[in-house]
Amino acid sequence: MHCPFCSANDTKVIDSRLVSDGAQVRRRRECLACRERFTTFEAAELLMPRLIKQDGSREPFDENKLRNGMLRALEKRPVSMESIEASVAQIKHSLQAMGEREVKSRVIGEMVMEQLSKLDQVAYVRFASVYRSFQDISEFQEEIDRLQSASHESK
Repeated sequence: MHCPFCSANDTKVIDSRLVSDGAQVRRRRECLACRERFTTFEAAELLMPRLIKQDGSREPFDENKLRNGMLRALEKRPVSMESIEASVAQIKHSLQAMGEREVKSRVIGEMVMEQLSKLDQVAYVRFASVYRSFQDISEFQEEIDRLQSASHESK
């Protein structure tokens, strides 16, 4: 680590502490040349995969698009922002854990539907109806029936 005061290459770590719930390490350093002290922060750099859209085009992962899609489905539903943010974080974590450089957008859509089904079934059906392009009321009914049978099996 270069000293920000004299640009010397040789610094030593005096103290290290975890911050941001363990997501970062705060290091207090001292330059061996000029004796000045400074603080650095270290965090793992986890890259999000690029998305492969249905038309074959590729675009960077956009957390805001993910959040906005979920918020649209959850509009006027009794779900806290904390729960929504936790779901967004879970989806991001799952994508990072896959370790892939590119992921089909379908995979993310399925992850969103899984999270929405846990948060609010009405929001889940809203999202599924657009995502799966429901054509008529019977497709809504089939999805609702599937949800009801799944909730009865889990009890």
